[in-house]
Amino acid sequence: MSSKKFITLGAFVSVAAAQSAVWGQCGGIGWTGATTCVAGTTCTYFNDYYSQCIPSTTSAPTSPTTTATTTSSAPIATSTVGLHTLAKSKGKLYFGSATDNPELSDTAYVSILSDNTIFGQITPGNSMKWDATEPSRGTFTFTNGDVIANLAAKNGQLLRGHNCVWHNQLPSWVSSGNFDAPTLTSIVQTHCSTVVGHYKGQVYSWDVVNEPFNDDGTYRTDVFYNTLGTAYIATALQAARAADPDAKLYINDYNIEGPGAKSTAMQTLIKSLKDQGVPIDGVGIQAHLIVGALPGNIQQNIEAFAALGVEVAITELDIRMTLPVTDALLAQQKKDYQTVISACQNVAACVGITIWDYTDKYSWVPSTFSGQGAACPWDANLLKKPAYDGIVAGFGA
Repeated sequence: MSSKKFITLGAFVSVAAAQSAVWGQCGGIGWTGATTCVAGTTCTYFNDYYSQCIPSTTSAPTSPTTTATTTSSAPIATSTVGLHTLAKSKGKLYFGSATDNPELSDTAYVSILSDNTIFGQITPGNSMKWDATEPSRGTFTFTNGDVIANLAAKNGQLLRGHNCVWHNQLPSWVSSGNFDAPTLTSIVQTHCSTVVGHYKGQVYSWDVVNEPFNDDGTYRTDVFYNTLGTAYIATALQAARAADPDAKLYINDYNIEGPGAKSTAMQTLIKSLKDQGVPIDGVGIQAHLIVGALPGNIQQNIEAFAALGVEVAITELDIRMTLPVTDALLAQQKKDYQTVISACQNVAACVGITIWDYTDKYSWVPSTFSGQGAACPWDANLLKKPAYDGIVAGFGA
């Protein structure tokens, strides 16, 4: 997802232009778009799956494009209350943001991220994934993950681990290893136990299994399911529990914000795991949504998950729009953020909300969804948009 995380929300959009725009994708495994950048930007490697056109100078916050964010004349938020402080006062554990290592050189960005009245929780977008932590079999590296873990600890913020097992951003030794079932089971156990164990005592919750379902509710066919069936899910959860008995263990997915086949499949899985005695503590609802097109009955759906005896979290919230930004779209985005926050606020088991980075400057959306963007509550100049006021209203303030 941009520098945050790739999510299979349908086919990724190829870039037809000869050069990628500022902040656009310019390389990575599977990328079929432009591999050169417009003048004034450099194609910067983030990981094997993602390179991005970064401005040659990043000394001050700048807008990714003239259409990807609000302009100086656009409405800005009026609320001054800290979102985490507000969430806590309303009975939630946290309000948080994702982040990623390349952004941490932006001091203005880090200053806001580190304000624990605004953000009481951080999720690392990429640095705890499989390709980042075990690039070759049995060789683990935690350098970048530790940077974000240490930042959260310094700021007194909760840390969410993301993630143990996912079909994407896998090193080729896993995805193309042609392992038999016993060997792959051992690999999953070793990876989950080592990564979760490294952060034992530092992480509030882990997205142990990420995106196991297709949108129609069938299981996603990947190296894990193709070799192990659904057994890989229990294997990963059991390894994580053994490695850190105090961490909350989640399954995380997108397009489960409202009722439907995928939400039903997730509920069935949670019931099955609990019936088998497999440890499962929570469901992560990603919530990558579209302005003016929210699913209905979000609160009802959260309640249905909560009724299974697990906690629920909104884990990757952003609400994108078709560019250019208009006052009308910003007003609708404000309402949509309020709707999502209110749905969580109204269910006690919905413990917290994380936005998938707080600023349009570092949003994954424009490079993944052609012509869309401005999905975050802060614009690319680090100014709070009306969406911020929508979040405040959603908490009932």
